[in-house]
Amino acid sequence: MTVSCTLFAPAALGGENALQKKVQQVRAIVGPGFAVAVQKPFVVVSDQSEEDFRYSREHTIGWAVRLLKRDFFDKDPHRPLVIYLFDGKDSYRKYAKRFFDDEPETPFGYYSESDDALIMNIATGGGTLVHEIVHPFMEADFPKCPAWYNEGLGSLFEACREHNGHIEGLVNWRLPVLKEGLRNGQLVPLKKLLATTSDEFYADPGGMHYAEARYLLHYVQSRGKLREFHKQFKAHATTDPTGSQTLCRVVGFKSIAELQADWLIWVANLKS
Repeated sequence: MTVSCTLFAPAALGGENALQKKVQQVRAIVGPGFAVAVQKPFVVVSDQSEEDFRYSREHTIGWAVRLLKRDFFDKDPHRPLVIYLFDGKDSYRKYAKRFFDDEPETPFGYYSESDDALIMNIATGGGTLVHEIVHPFMEADFPKCPAWYNEGLGSLFEACREHNGHIEGLVNWRLPVLKEGLRNGQLVPLKKLLATTSDEFYADPGGMHYAEARYLLHYVQSRGKLREFHKQFKAHATTDPTGSQTLCRVVGFKSIAELQADWLIWVANLKS
């Protein structure tokens, strides 16, 4: 998810120099007890052990950035961003309050666009971190992207692997949410979901918007069309801002209703 709060003024653009300036700025603020390092295109801050910090940088952040750029994003975030990896619930809440005057609504982590920061409880695992890394890349590379696709792609990679050199989303905890919602008659028709505004999408107390968006993209991925859809959606976003026409064309349906019928059959057969 994306949220807004305030702390650091954005550093000026300028590649390596901007990253090093951000490192100095962050070190002066967080003080001792935190390691600070560059893992391009991010500055990473953590109170983890040295070994865990290196693993998070190289095998979660570095790995995700490499594969996301290979398949989806041509542009890096257009300003230096800081990833805060707090080593546990207490640390996460304590320092979110101290550094950002924030009391997180999620136990996992979030992206604060206004603070140029990803604020994570890394003890909960790397899935949310990969999810949140999607957002600043999407912001830079596909600014017309609607919320359903931004959060759908981020959510897809909450559980993921590398397969044949590409990042691949796996079934995760959102599938039971989706199936329970479908059983309870809470289906949001895909035509309506894809047309939601950001405010409408995030007004999602039961999690169906997220679950549907994630498993719609998982379905597209299962047909081998996700990278093509991303490319075509980005190219035609001005004339097809919801992505519905592009989605039907790429996947091979005449209407979103036909696609929805096939998607629902696929979901029914998907196992946790």
